Amino acid sequence: MRAAAGARRAAGGVPLVVEGRTDAGHALLTARGELVNGCASVLARELDALPPDTRRVEVDMSGVAFMDTAGLQFLEVLEAYGRRTALPVATRDWRGQPRRVLELAGLDPADPLRPVPRPRVPRPQTGPPASPVALERAERLRELHEEVEQLRRAMASRPVIDQARGMLMAAHSCTPDQAWSILRETSQLSNTKLRTVAEAVATSATGTLPPVEVRAALRTAIARHTG
Repeated sequence: MRAAAGARRAAGGVPLVVEGRTDAGHALLTARGELVNGCASVLARELDALPPDTRRVEVDMSGVAFMDTAGLQFLEVLEAYGRRTALPVATRDWRGQPRRVLELAGLDPADPLRPVPRPRVPRPQTGPPASPVALERAERLRELHEEVEQLRRAMASRPVIDQARGMLMAAHSCTPDQAWSILRETSQLSNTKLRTVAEAVATSATGTLPPVEVRAALRTAIARHTG
């Protein structure tokens, strides 16, 4: 069994492929590529092709290199299939950027079909000064909120980010996950918005060099992730 996305995305995107095998009623599906627009229908076709004696479905996600919000639809399709057929369904081995997206979405990578209770945000202190541990936790929470907002902005800016990732993959023979990490780290090191970094990388193909601070951060990030 094999289902694949109908078209390859622009800028070096890798279409999702789902292959499966069944052993004694246990269906093991293997996903490879990117969880982007269209990935849910790819999984749906593979699930519909499972034999009628299937008693359990598990999806190996180790081959998925990139995920955007469409990946949540992928999970919804799997969960809906389990409810419709009354079969146990699960995913396993989330890695890299897709695993981080699940965490930011409030899902447990070990069992993303079960929501993770979100910690309560502590109220501002009105009494004695907070302890170093409390201050560290508050700073980590602030950083996490910033990372979530950056992810949301990135999802809204996918076309230019996809183009920049594709250029990095072609120029430095890196994976989609590495290209994403390079863009994100360049943004952090240069204190520049992720979309601005992606636009600078994309327009560099026309001979327009990125700003000096972005170029320096980009060199550092490339060396770290491809060296």
